Amino acid sequence: MEACSGRPPAGEGQESQLRRGSDGPVPREELTPAGMSQGKQQCHLDRQERNGKKAVVSSPSDFSDPVYKEIAVTNGYINRMSKEELRAKLSEFKLETRGVKDVLKKRLKNYYKKEKLTQQREDGDAGGYYDYICVIDFEATCEEGNPPEFTHEIIEFPIVLLNAHTLEIEDTFQQYVRPEINTQLSDFCISLTGITQEMVDRADTFPQVLRNVVDWMRLKELGTKYKYCILTDGSWDMSKFLNIQCQISRLRYPSFAKKWINIRKSYGNFYKVPRNHTKLTVMLEKLGMSYDGRPHSGLDDSKNIARIAVRMLRDGCELRVNEKMQGDQLTSVSSSSPVEGAPAPQMPHCRN
Repeated sequence: MEACSGRPPAGEGQESQLRRGSDGPVPREELTPAGMSQGKQQCHLDRQERNGKKAVVSSPSDFSDPVYKEIAVTNGYINRMSKEELRAKLSEFKLETRGVKDVLKKRLKNYYKKEKLTQQREDGDAGGYYDYICVIDFEATCEEGNPPEFTHEIIEFPIVLLNAHTLEIEDTFQQYVRPEINTQLSDFCISLTGITQEMVDRADTFPQVLRNVVDWMRLKELGTKYKYCILTDGSWDMSKFLNIQCQISRLRYPSFAKKWINIRKSYGNFYKVPRNHTKLTVMLEKLGMSYDGRPHSGLDDSKNIARIAVRMLRDGCELRVNEKMQGDQLTSVSSSSPVEGAPAPQMPHCRN
């Protein structure tokens, strides 16, 4: 947490405070909409001319460029703003004003940085990495206390299709799944998920549901016309539940699900918060939102995870794959790795 200090003297407005500092004044236009626009055109120029010399173009990776010094100085001013001043400035730029103070600071800093670095995209575009994000949050059979010998089987397969450019949910997929080992749902599972015995009794088994998923994704032209990736709330959906289910159903692990974005990791790294602040309801709360729907409904959980992803993208986060399955092992994906979309979905072969 960054403490708020340096309150303005009586009668001094927030604009003046934002421009003060021991490192010297920042021109008023830099933190106004007009200044943002001007900076967008000139951010990589040292000066248009200096003593008759031509301007020097700096690389975005060259952190000696004056633009980065300006960003650093401005970040210091933003750190000293009160929550009310942060909200007022965000409102001036027509940005979201909900969230805890650290989130508001991050939002304003990223907006200013994006404008100064002349990124040629609207706020919220996923950095050109993907056209679509498929948010998946399985529900599985469970018992109270989840004894270690209990085998979890997927009983709900939801997908929320998020357009990474418009930041709108374009479509959803949801099918229930009939378990084959623990065919009778526990009272605890029914109460937790809202999925009844009748729902799963009427449902197809996992192999058929997975075929339906593949057909639906192909219909959306994912992996062919459009670049996409999967996003989950944690590692377990893919590394545990899908992995175990494929073993039960004697299917190879589907290639399109081998890499994904773990939004908990992305959220923690972007907003600089500890791991215990990355639970779904806590992330929503810190971003100034509340859960919409029924908790532990796979589809409703997926929609709320998508809402968090949208807010992060608007705040300047560049969501990208950060976890993968290598064999049967969960591993991390380095942020320096090339960004690739998931392959076109195909029904996996049966295990030998």
